[in-house]
Amino acid sequence: MSRVKTGVVRRKRHKKVLDAAKGYRGASGDVFKQANQAVMRAEAFSTRDRKVRKRKMRQLWIIRINAAARLNGLTYSQFMNGLKKSGIELDRKVLSDLAVNNAAEFSKLAETAKNA
Repeated sequence: MSRVKTGVVRRKRHKKVLDAAKGYRGASGDVFKQANQAVMRAEAFSTRDRKVRKRKMRQLWIIRINAAARLNGLTYSQFMNGLKKSGIELDRKVLSDLAVNNAAEFSKLAETAKNA
């Protein structure tokens, strides 16, 4: 029986990790062991932060809608409740865009929400 040598496989695996760690400071960029740890940590953060990014964007949209609603004499919750009662189903992303870029249309929505 002959032993198994990992030359090609190991080089390929190391190369993949070191390419991912390109630009990292110090040994993290060119020593496999440190690079591997740094890359695993970076991947964990990027997985977590994809969720965080969604959370932050929703917060931003709500802040913008609230600001625009208050300019029209409503709070955020009153505005959203009014839209729901009047059967208008626009998501927060669209409402936020209207609030920032098209104040006149947003005012019409606010009036609809007030009347509902």
